[in-house]
Amino acid sequence: MGEIRLHDGELNVMELLWSNKMLAAKDIAKIIKEYVGWEKNTTYTVIKRLIDKGAIERQEPGFMCRAIVSKQTIQNNEIKSLLDRFFSGSFSTMFAEYMHTHGFKSSEVLEMENKLKMYKLQS
Repeated sequence: MGEIRLHDGELNVMELLWSNKMLAAKDIAKIIKEYVGWEKNTTYTVIKRLIDKGAIERQEPGFMCRAIVSKQTIQNNEIKSLLDRFFSGSFSTMFAEYMHTHGFKSSEVLEMENKLKMYKLQS
């Protein structure tokens, strides 16, 4: 299976599972109804889609759901997709565009400098 990409609705379910490790589908449906307003059938459809994509697994008894793909994996897939789609795969091009349009606070610049120093030390 290729890299897993999730839409916002699927991320709602995944965030619950990343936070709780394992939940019954009925509990996911209750929480999603309260916070997002979806009906039970909508949530169950999204859960099935996530199972089909290989993002979660279903265990019995009780239709228990568990994430089998990490949040970091999904974040990395989305970053790669964003860079490929809009910046020809170049982080430095995206970074320059962001700097040009949004700028950075001095505290953010200091934080990035520190992270770059740490990265250089590890390389």
